[in-house]
Amino acid sequence: MSDETPRLHIDNDWKAQAQAEKERLAEKADARNTAAASGPGARGQEGPPPTGFQMLVASLASQAVMGLGGMQDPETGKVMIDLESAQFAMGMLGVLHEKTKGNLTPEEASELQEVVQHLQQRFMQIAQLVASQMQRESAAGVGASPVLGSIGSPVPASRAATTPRIEMP
Repeated sequence: MSDETPRLHIDNDWKAQAQAEKERLAEKADARNTAAASGPGARGQEGPPPTGFQMLVASLASQAVMGLGGMQDPETGKVMIDLESAQFAMGMLGVLHEKTKGNLTPEEASELQEVVQHLQQRFMQIAQLVASQMQRESAAGVGASPVLGSIGSPVPASRAATTPRIEMP
């Protein structure tokens, strides 16, 4: 048997490489921050989120989702369905889709098309659920679900039949 004890070899070179990479990334981040701070609209404080096509699509889509019952009323905690406002937001997305044809990147066009299709499918599902609930309540002779306009204010009877806004517990 030999009296050789294994030797531990520590490669310190990787530490130097990692440190150099860390410094390089920090310099890039500093350069980006400096450019952003001195660029147009730069402020010393946090501002609104960056604007862009995707933010516009997301804003209109969130309005449609709210109308389709995706959010609860903060005061009552109940889900509000407003098919008319959902349809309006979806219509705005449709106009955006038509008016920007040929001017979007393939990713933007695909994303917009996907959002519009998803919202249309969801709208049809919710509209069918609302219609079936209204039919059940009508057949049972039960007063219809509270049909509401702006939160808590009744809709005139002439408009209530054509634009369902219901409050769900």
